[in-house]
Amino acid sequence: MISTTSTRQKMFNLGYWRRFIKFNLVGLTGVLVNEGLLVLLVFYGVYFLYASTIAIEISIISNFVLNDLWTFRDRRHGHVVTRLLKFNGLMLVGLAVNLAILYFGTDYLGVHYALSNLAGIAVAFVVRYWLSVRYAWIKKEEESVIPSDPDHPLATG
Repeated sequence: MISTTSTRQKMFNLGYWRRFIKFNLVGLTGVLVNEGLLVLLVFYGVYFLYASTIAIEISIISNFVLNDLWTFRDRRHGHVVTRLLKFNGLMLVGLAVNLAILYFGTDYLGVHYALSNLAGIAVAFVVRYWLSVRYAWIKKEEESVIPSDPDHPLATG
């Protein structure tokens, strides 16, 4: 099992916060891409949930490129297409959260779709960051160490 001391040490590490800030800056560009495309597509008559799905997917791809080149450059391994597919698959969880909040906020609470979308982005951010750090960009050593750690939940034997 991962110790809380190890987790605390990572959180007080300057590198941890530098990566977290980079991730947030990339995320901000993703918000601009997402919100801008959503408003543009709705303006041209696309139903807001369809427009949001397209906008989210394009922002996921732009976030992948920026995170892969900048935020997690030192943690990437394998082919870029494999990394993109893995990242995109994980981010679909955030897409579902975002769309659910967008739909509920707009159709049931009467909030403007652009504001509901921002609320969805905010909630999905937490899920996306956790998934990115935990599963999308794992250091090569971490992948090989986890299964052999007898206290890790995925360990065999």
